[in-house]
Amino acid sequence: MDPICNIKKCLYDELQQITLIVAGHNKCRVQTDKENSLKLKVVNIAKMASASDIVFDALRQAIIKGELADGEPLRQDEIASLFNTSRIPVREALSRLEQQGLVRTERYKGAFVAGISTDEVAEIFNFRSLVESTVIAAAVMKIKPGTLAEARDYYEIFSKTQDPMEWGELNRKFHYTLYKDSELPFHLSIINNTLDRVDRYLRAQLTMTDGVPKANKEHLGILQACEDGSAERAADLTQEHILGAKDVLIEFLEKHRRPA
Repeated sequence: MDPICNIKKCLYDELQQITLIVAGHNKCRVQTDKENSLKLKVVNIAKMASASDIVFDALRQAIIKGELADGEPLRQDEIASLFNTSRIPVREALSRLEQQGLVRTERYKGAFVAGISTDEVAEIFNFRSLVESTVIAAAVMKIKPGTLAEARDYYEIFSKTQDPMEWGELNRKFHYTLYKDSELPFHLSIINNTLDRVDRYLRAQLTMTDGVPKANKEHLGILQACEDGSAERAADLTQEHILGAKDVLIEFLEKHRRPA
């Protein structure tokens, strides 16, 4: 498929989802209890999504889901035309994506979907193992019954679903749910950014290997440690889970990545 057609298809799908979200959350607020002097409908502009935010969200989702392949060109004029906007919001969105490591830019060539090396995978997962084990240990000491019930629901859904496209998001929701009561918002934002960087590769690895049964078993162990109130065991199992995933993912990438 032509790269531009592929980008258009992927971004169109993402745009439809984001449009529904924006429509639901950014409705114009009309002043009904009293009329203003100019007889105008009052719109809360501060709550409306900007063009840059919409383009950013659509591109981010398409990259994370693997709908845009490593190295795929992201031409500003084509994206701007698709969203019926100028190149300025597109340039802003691409800059934000580059800061998150999802896009790379080359002088005179433009922007491309960023790939990832096995060295980067190792660094990211080693970092995750330290941060996420710390976060889950803090969360276990404060975790609420409702949070545990929500995490178990995600565990059950993950273990039963046969749709590979759902595995990545369910995996993230399971872990994030167990972390959220930690009251460590900065740590959580860092975890989300690192997951954005590797999510599409994890999704591919889970789809093309027997990674799901192994993940299910390890998820259950982590969940039970949290339910038992054992912060140390939850932290140890989380660290082992992440480091094990690192080894499997690196092996997967080395086996399936075409030589440069």
